[in-house]
Amino acid sequence: MKFLFVSNYINHHQIPLCEAIMRIIGDENFIFVQTQPMEEERVRMGWGVDVSSLTYLKIYDNDKIFTLNAINDFDVVMLGWTENDEVREACLKRADSGKLLLRMSERIYREGQWKAISPKGLISKYKEHIRFRNKKVYMLCNGAYVASDFALIGAYPNKMFRWGYFPEYREYTKEQMRNMKRMEDNKTPRILWAGRFMDGVKHPEFALELAAYLKEKNYSFHIDVVGDGEMGDDLHYYVDENRLTDVVTFHGFLPPSRVRQMMEEAHIYLFTSNNLEGWGAVVNEAMNAGCAVVAGSMAGAVPYLIKDGENGYIYNAEDLQSFLNKAEDLVRHPSKQQKFGNNAYNTIKDLWNSNIAARRLIDFCSATIKDKEYIAPNDGPMSYAPIIKPYINPEKPL
Repeated sequence: MKFLFVSNYINHHQIPLCEAIMRIIGDENFIFVQTQPMEEERVRMGWGVDVSSLTYLKIYDNDKIFTLNAINDFDVVMLGWTENDEVREACLKRADSGKLLLRMSERIYREGQWKAISPKGLISKYKEHIRFRNKKVYMLCNGAYVASDFALIGAYPNKMFRWGYFPEYREYTKEQMRNMKRMEDNKTPRILWAGRFMDGVKHPEFALELAAYLKEKNYSFHIDVVGDGEMGDDLHYYVDENRLTDVVTFHGFLPPSRVRQMMEEAHIYLFTSNNLEGWGAVVNEAMNAGCAVVAGSMAGAVPYLIKDGENGYIYNAEDLQSFLNKAEDLVRHPSKQQKFGNNAYNTIKDLWNSNIAARRLIDFCSATIKDKEYIAPNDGPMSYAPIIKPYINPEKPL
């Protein structure tokens, strides 16, 4: 099987999946084509990848003829996000010919499903999605609300699957986990927030509101905040003004490897992004590191990865009080931190990792190429994506 993955650029969240696919089909049968350079902001955040070290990666501007031929000739083409019209048109031409094309997408109406009524928008969506209802074109949904968006316009009926991003998966023994978390003397839970300080998207201020809330109630805790951005001055001012410097530490941007280490040491991870966050790979990473995650219900990864009250907490939309209540409950109950963290780790180990995703993806492609029935699993990657209308409301008594 010859497999071509086309996307804007490769990053550390995609490499594990690429390598897992190669382990199944052979290194010589997999190519990733990068269609544009990574944005400078993400490079500054530590997302940059030494592309010269990846033997399976090609740069579109350097390999146009190869890429366009591969799009036509390879057994499988998986198309992620790209702004390159030439590449996208070649992929659509492939789909017209009846060859297998996998689309991978985050939400198309993340700012509101009312946008689906736009006549101009519908013409565009018909050309790129709707007209392939009866072709071998399938949607891998990078987020729990993606299927709802595409169902709204009648695209991909019975052809949408749960998918996502699959950052590096690490295995830990129970003893390693206990040592990392220092569970024997867990009297001061370490709480972590990491991301860009983006106003109206990431809600880093929620972490600081929690610090003030917990300190007023005399809890023992410490919150580490990793990141920077447009809200930086306001966030630092809030901490100083509310005398939180003893319980909050700002770290600025750190390399992804250091952030993963901090997740390994943390007991609770705060994921406070709203609907403008397509997926949120930090959720995968924090769960893999055994953190009890408190996450908002609007981001794409959350309803797929977290079962509220079992392997983490989901709070309602952008409701600050809902967030404070659930975070406080974890701080108050160390046993829940450990239970949720262990269950979160098992969720990634048993279901949501690159090895399982790659195996299921290749099984699907093999069946589809041969016109055989694909027996979908009940949950996890490559299970049928349920139509979940934005947004789930997990509120219930604690």
